[in-house]
Amino acid sequence: MFKTIDRLIQFIEYAGLSARQFDISIGAANGYTLRMKKNHASIGSDVIENIIRTYPQLDVVWLLTGEGRMIKQKVKSEDLDFDNLPPSRQQDIERIIESKIRERQERELKDLLKEVTSEIEKTRKKE
Repeated sequence: MFKTIDRLIQFIEYAGLSARQFDISIGAANGYTLRMKKNHASIGSDVIENIIRTYPQLDVVWLLTGEGRMIKQKVKSEDLDFDNLPPSRQQDIERIIESKIRERQERELKDLLKEVTSEIEKTRKKE
């Protein structure tokens, strides 16, 4: 199953950018995108907001869920700035982002717990 970071990499390739160029364009630390990809990590909501502001043609629903199309069919001028979106639309976007982040954090914590438990078991067997 593809994660948000996988779709983001797909968009970066579509846009013809290097990961470094993309990181700079959204104000992220150098290596951020590749580090998230390598660690199968979740993208922070603040970074997603910067992505949406910088690349308004990118469909946020596709980015977060994989549903729909990567690129919006028609970008309206009033949709270009997150801060200028109607409050209900901002809340919808924030709600989706928060939900996706919670889901990923829960999955990552479960995976981490499995890894730690496995390591503990290995250590006990050696004793």
